[in-house]
Amino acid sequence: MSITILDFERPIAEVSSKIEALQLAADNNPELLPQIDKLKIQETALRKKIYSNLTTWQKVQVARHPNRPHTLDFIKRIFDEFEELHGDRQFGDDASLVGGIAKLEGMPVMIIGHEKGRGTDEKVKRNFGMPQPEGYRKAKRLMQLAERFNLPVITFIDTAGAYPGIEGEERGQSEAIARNLAVMSSLNTKIIVVVTGEGGSGGALALGVGDHVSILEYGTYAVASPEACASIVWRDAGKAADAAEAMRVGASDLIKIGIVDEIIPEPTGGAHQDFDETSANIKTSLLLTIAELSKITSENLLARRYKRLLSIGA
Repeated sequence: MSITILDFERPIAEVSSKIEALQLAADNNPELLPQIDKLKIQETALRKKIYSNLTTWQKVQVARHPNRPHTLDFIKRIFDEFEELHGDRQFGDDASLVGGIAKLEGMPVMIIGHEKGRGTDEKVKRNFGMPQPEGYRKAKRLMQLAERFNLPVITFIDTAGAYPGIEGEERGQSEAIARNLAVMSSLNTKIIVVVTGEGGSGGALALGVGDHVSILEYGTYAVASPEACASIVWRDAGKAADAAEAMRVGASDLIKIGIVDEIIPEPTGGAHQDFDETSANIKTSLLLTIAELSKITSENLLARRYKRLLSIGA
């Protein structure tokens, strides 16, 4: 997997390059080791300084980072015995949404999440994480299956939005998203939502109705992309950074306005720096949340979910 360097990460990359060069030379010159250690400390401090002062637009870039972990990466590290389920029983299977039954510390759960894929071929197969109507209908089918067997539903959101092509519109994209919102609003089982990267538009919202919504530290969640907002408001997509700031798409803003309930910390430098640590943090959050929600009766859970939905934007 090739490493992508974001513009604001270039100072860190320069120090990393020096470390790599010195490590190669240190094989024949052990006296360089103290200098390498000093540079490593400098690199860590620099990464911490830069990532503690990111603008909202820079957080958007981190949320979209091509090396960021995706749903299948989290499934592999958090759950056991994952059995993927396919198809919407109407049209076909949408690879941009993965779902199935797994075990979380021995507890059966239903997992549904966007998958962007890695490498050109897989990204095309996964439609870059932008689902078609059949993807959302598959998700609805799996949610209803989970309800039948009283399995907690865990959704992972990471998409630029639903697929905007004519094929999706022909097969009822808006209806499929609306149907998911209705089903999730009244689903008689626990729903936990985790925004792991980019939560874009109705494509994200179709998996976003839950009893507890958490977001990774550098994740974003918005009704439209900053570029789309800038194009609408200023007729200039180049003002995306201004739009991101105005839309308050970052995790720290989202928790203040009650869109999300919890911010899950990421490793310094973002989730792409350490998949295992990020997964461990998500797992801890899931276990605590399920334990808390298990104390609430199903009737109160639905009433609580309804109240939570009505409170947004109040």
